[in-house]
Parts: sequence; structure tokens; C-alpha cells
Amino acid sequence: MKDKIEKGDIVLINKTGKYYNQVAEVIEVDYNIFFVKIVIVKLGNQEEAFEEKDLQLQTKKPSLKEVIALIDKIIEQVDRISHLPPKEKVELPNRLKYFKLDIPKLDKHLIQKNFDNIHKILAAAREADSSASFWQEIDPNLEKISWWIRTSL
Repeated sequence: MKDKIEKGDIVLINKTGKYYNQVAEVIEVDYNIFFVKIVIVKLGNQEEAFEEKDLQLQTKKPSLKEVIALIDKIIEQVDRISHLPPKEKVELPNRLKYFKLDIPKLDKHLIQKNFDNIHKILAAAREADSSASFWQEIDPNLEKISWWIRTSL
């Protein structure tokens, strides 16, 4: 894991004060006139600026390579979903494969549209059987992909 704090990362605020020990998401990185790295984080509904030295990296946002690996993991799990209608049983793996090919293009509209369609199909399947063990692998992977889309495009 790189120690360099970047947009989309999750950080812990270690500066004594109002926000001490709170976890936040980095929304922007900038430099002040003295070339000190200033990190703007989102805390609830507000934004605050901190020097990089006042933050501790908790979680790096997924890389492009990691997102593609997460999609592969979801593709492996899709075969285990028994409550998919026949049309979606064929369509979902194909959509996931096309989605995987779209990721490197970094076309926000296309990626978001495909992700929304995949998410909708999986949400309908989850309603039919939410207790199955494969959801424990699919859900966190979808969450990480969503995080990457939100912070990278």
C-alpha cells in the first residue's frame, strides 16, 4: 500500500481537536503557497482541510487493476445465483464481461450506465434470496467498484 494520500482514499484524522479520530474520505488534494500538501476531506455533509501530516491513511481506493479483479470475482459468483430468471442468467455474465472491458476506457457515462444495470439485476436477485452465502462476496465487491466509479471518473 502506498503511503501517498490521494483523492478517494479513506483517512483517519489524527490532529487534536474537533475531528480527532474521525474517519473521512479525501475529496481533493492541493498545495498551499508554501508547497505544503493540503488534503480536503468530507466529514458527513461538510468539508474540512488538513495538512497531510494530520492524517493517517486507512484504506486506498481500489486501483483499475483491482476493480477488474473484483468484477472477475463477481462473475465467478453469478453462476451460484439460483433465483435469476433465464434471461438474466445469460444477460448478467455478459453485462459483467462488457463492463470489465469498458472500465479501462474510463468513460464515466458508459461505466455508470452499465454498473447501474448490473446493480439492478443483482438487487432483484437479492430480493428473491438474500440469505445465500455468495452475497457476502458479491456485496463488498460491488461496494468497492461503486467507490472506484465515484472517486475515479
